[in-house]
Amino acid sequence: MTRPEARLDGLDVVVCRVPTEAPEADGTLSWDATTVVLVQARSGSTTGLGWTYADASAAGVVTGTLADEVVGRDALDVPGAHEAMSRAVRNAGRPGVCACAISAVDVALWDLKARLLDVSLAGLLGRVRESVPVYGSGGFTTQDEATTRRQVEAWLGEDGVGAVKLKIGESWGTRVARDLERVALVRDVVGADVDVFVDANGAYGVGQARRVTRALDEHAVTWFEEPVTSDDLPGLARVRDASRADVTAGEYGWTLGYFERMLAAGAVDCLQADVTRCGGYTTWLGVASLARAHHTDVSAHCAPQLSAHVACAVPNARHLEWFADHVRVDALLLDGTLRPTGGRVRPDPDRAGHGLSLDPAGVARYRVA
Repeated sequence: MTRPEARLDGLDVVVCRVPTEAPEADGTLSWDATTVVLVQARSGSTTGLGWTYADASAAGVVTGTLADEVVGRDALDVPGAHEAMSRAVRNAGRPGVCACAISAVDVALWDLKARLLDVSLAGLLGRVRESVPVYGSGGFTTQDEATTRRQVEAWLGEDGVGAVKLKIGESWGTRVARDLERVALVRDVVGADVDVFVDANGAYGVGQARRVTRALDEHAVTWFEEPVTSDDLPGLARVRDASRADVTAGEYGWTLGYFERMLAAGAVDCLQADVTRCGGYTTWLGVASLARAHHTDVSAHCAPQLSAHVACAVPNARHLEWFADHVRVDALLLDGTLRPTGGRVRPDPDRAGHGLSLDPAGVARYRVA
């Protein structure tokens, strides 16, 4: 096959803000909207699309710093562009907003490369499997019993998922009794054959989390996400030692080194990585390789539409998170979104790139001036 000659002509950025249908919260944060920074990478008449769920200031990083590093480069040299972006933000600080901005551009560049070569993204990366399991995720602490029940029943019925996750650690871990009542509710709804996951978003202290995990055993919970802050690796390891459920974390990993330290500390049973935060597909693939070297699975945190292809490209991907907010937002802003069938999503091997494009009407409606 003749290698196409392609230069990256430019990056176009748009910011959208989509209000939630009702106020939402987890154990340590509340919100009423999701902000999405969308990046289009252009090479001739071909465009690649990437995005991150981040503060709008990430758009300024793309246009003010990253574009200078990648525009004019070989559009097929994505690792080279990624390295150039990472070096460019040294003094600005790689973690946080800069990492999110790099993630959006990196995803756009990989999508562009696949489209230039006219192959699916999973095909370009190397498809290990045809589909990947998903788990239903939401269960916000602001929900009442009826809302939680409806959400869980929809995951079971419409999506056929084999696992569901709800938020606990309400109000920084000060409402443990309600946390456990909600876990009991979800177990009652799903029955004995569906896994129940919980996510405390770092709300508990170490001793408290060790006590909570014993109570979770009564409801056969198999996944305890961020029982304590993921900055406390020894604390995570202590909770892991006390927990029958798998202890997981990693969604706030901004660099490859973060994940190496988490694995070296023995802090998790399954490593989470977010393609819209960690540095895009380039870093996500590195995280999966690190995890595999430690005989550990990796799970794709949020961003299900972007995560599907890369999760199909690694042998140790356990599942991806079918996060309620992102599922809704993506459907409003994008064309070509995937839906689970029998609890799995299958990227279309016949569509170039990740198969997603902007919905002009949706973008116009939610665009931030």
